[in-house]
Formats: sequence, C-alpha cells, structure tokens
Amino acid sequence: MTATHPTATPLDGTPLIERVLGPFERFAHRESSGGLVLLACTVIALVWANSPWANSYEHLWEQQVGVALGPLDARTTLHHFINDGLMAVFFFLVGLEIKREVLVGELASVRNAALPMAGALGGMLVPAALYIAGNVGGPGAAGWGIPMATDIAFALGVLALLGDRVPVSLKVFLTALAIADDIGAVLVIALFYSSGIDWAALGTAAALLAGALALNVAGARRTSTYAIIGVLLWAAVLRSGIHATIAGVLLAFAIPARTRIDESQFLRRGHRALDDFDRALHPAAPGLAVTVLTNSASQEVLHRLERLTEQAQPPLHRLEHALHGAVAFGIMPLFALANAGVRLDGGAAATVASPVTIGIVLGLVLGKPLGITLAAWLAVRTGLAALPSGASWRALHGVSWLGGIGFTMSLFVAGLAFPESTELLGAAKVGILAASVLAGFAGWALIRSVRAKAPDAVDAIGATDTGPPGSSD
Repeated sequence: MTATHPTATPLDGTPLIERVLGPFERFAHRESSGGLVLLACTVIALVWANSPWANSYEHLWEQQVGVALGPLDARTTLHHFINDGLMAVFFFLVGLEIKREVLVGELASVRNAALPMAGALGGMLVPAALYIAGNVGGPGAAGWGIPMATDIAFALGVLALLGDRVPVSLKVFLTALAIADDIGAVLVIALFYSSGIDWAALGTAAALLAGALALNVAGARRTSTYAIIGVLLWAAVLRSGIHATIAGVLLAFAIPARTRIDESQFLRRGHRALDDFDRALHPAAPGLAVTVLTNSASQEVLHRLERLTEQAQPPLHRLEHALHGAVAFGIMPLFALANAGVRLDGGAAATVASPVTIGIVLGLVLGKPLGITLAAWLAVRTGLAALPSGASWRALHGVSWLGGIGFTMSLFVAGLAFPESTELLGAAKVGILAASVLAGFAGWALIRSVRAKAPDAVDAIGATDTGPPGSSD
C-alpha cells in the first residue's frame, strides 16, 4: 500500500504561490524592468511635487531618521539618509561591477578596454566643456560634473526594448562604457565634490580598508565580516570630508573574487555528494519510506552541497547577485522618488532659460554622443581599438546617444554641486530630466532607423561603414 500525502499544489504540480509570483519574477529578470521602475518613480515624483500635495512631498524627505542610544545620537533627514547612506550600497554595487569588468570583463585587457574607455573619456570631457562654456564665472559653474554621467539602468533598458535590433557586441560596449563612465564619476566626486579633509578620519578609513584587503588575502569569505568593516569605513569616510558613498566603491575592491574550489573539484565532490544522497534515500530494507525530513544522512548531504556551492562561487559574484534586486527595485527608485521632484510653476520659463539647464541639456544631448563617437573613432583609426563585431559606426553613434541619459548619477552630482541653492538645483533637475528624455528617445529612434535601412545585413547594420556618421572615410 502506497501512502499518499495531502498537497497544496495545483494539478499541474506548480505551487499556488509560484503561479501568483511568477509574473513578478519574470518582470524582475527583464533587462528593461529596472529602468521602467525608475521611470515610474520619476513620474510620481514630478506629479507629486506639482500637485496640491506638494508640501507633503517636501516635508516627507525632511523627516528625521536615525538612532539614539545613550551618548550616541546619529540622526539625519530621510533625504540625506537616502543620498548618503542607501546610495553607498548603490556605489558598492557599482564598485563590484567595476572590479568584475576589470578582472574578467570588457576592461580586463588593454585591447578590449580601449574602445569603451576612450568613449567614456570623450563622453565626459566634451559635455563638461560645453557646460563650462556657458557657465564659466557664473553661479552655476560648480555643476560642470553633472552632464558627465551615464545612467546604466536607463540606457540598457532602452537597448532591451529594442531587442535583437542591437548587436550583442554593442550591448557589451554600452555596458563597459557605462562602467568606465562610473569610474570617472567616482573620481570626480571624490576629488572635486568633497569638503575639507579630516586627515585623522581619512587615516582611519585607510586602516579599515587595509584591514579588509588583508582579510581578503587571508581567505576570509564571510560577507558579514566585510559588512561590519563597511559600516565603519562608511562612517570614517563620511567624517573625513570625502563623500560617504565613495566608501562603497572602496569596500568593493576588497571583496574576494576567487573561488575556494575550482570547477573540477566542485564536479567531483558534487557527484560524490549526489551519490551519497541517492543511497540515503534508497535504504536496503524494502518498503521503508524515507524522506529528507526524516533522514539525517540526506540532510547532511544537502548541507555538504550547500557548502560546496558557496565554495565554488566568489563572494563578489554572490554579493553582486544578491544586491542587484534591492538596488534596482529599491534603492534607485527611492532615490529617484526623493530627488526627481521639481516644481514646474510660474517660474518654469526662467528655469528653462537658465544657463545651468541649457548647459546640462547641451552636455548630455550633444556633448555625450559627439564625445563618445569621436573618441571611439579616434581610438579605432589610431589602431588602439577595434569596432565591435557586427556593428557599424551608425549603430555605435545611435548607442552613444543613450550615454546622454544621465539621470541617477547626474541627479546625485547635482545635489553635491548645489547643496545650498534650491533655484540652481531645480534648474539642474529640469535639465537632467529633459536631456535624459531627449537623448533616450533620439538613441532609440536612431538605432531603429539604422536597422530598418539594412534588414538583410549580417547582424548588423551598415557593416561597410568605416567612419563616424557623416564622414566620407
């Protein structure tokens, strides 16, 4: 007689909870999902800030948050908690991505890194120059770093919406470009948007970072250990005068990127564990019902497999995977909600005509695609790099427009550039939002039109082009 057990699963064997949550999980794994959530929060912030409840929007972010334990009193506004605290986690993830790309990605070799690094450099210098040209000597001069940034989530989200119209090599190029752009943005924030240096606190931060690196060398792999050091490092960097979010990038460089066992060891030990698991669930005595719940031997094997899986994954990869959802669907949307709200009232005309707004729009909409394309062209013509396989200059130029979607990083730099001026910060936000929309739409339209003109091309779009758009060479 075979025993039967009640089950909560439907007739097709899929648990009800998986059927309910399945669509949400599929949405979360789409490349464009993070950008869509960011866009939704941006719209909500704009509508809220211009609604009859605009005062509640301002008051919400000024609420006090923090902890007070005896002599310890660490409190700040919700807005600063998001920008200085939660965004450190965002920068930590950025640091993990940078480290991965430098170790095994598109930035791992000089030849592969040359094109995105050149494009990123051109895409930072030209926008900054255009902005400075219109704001030199003016009250908005400090905002030159705003149009230098690229929002990787939005840019890749637009590419994802285009599907297979874009060669994979160009998606890789844009990702590497955005990572290189992030390196530049981190350096700009650390060097030019930090206050006076407290050398004692900076020395403490350096000692903590050295300790984290030493633990890496010694083989420490527990993420909780690095998390504790990370909190202390963040506090020390905050006190030092360098913007606290830089602590996230610094800590990322100390996270181990090595596995404890290699692939062959994992396979050998894994097969042995599975054989043990099979024997544990099939005892010699016939008719004896055995389940994982009642069999200690099978439970021990499962624990072995779990440890093997942990040892076969570098902590860097595990942390990057674990944080991606929280950052893409939690921290970044919350940052957008707290920072994208700008009032478009009777002074909107003056805001649009502000040199800050015009400088940002020119920098992101014209400077980014111009700087990226020309710098990449120079790198290829001088032999330092090669055009991505399956791509053309016209396609690369279309992708370069997506570099003009500044948004998250641009909003972040704007808050650092104009911390005391509501008027200048409002003008910067209007410029960032307008430029990001224009650049995103232009890039989307250009890539679609390039594909439409050469539907039968080999993976790509005008593969015979040898120069940037408009060139005869």
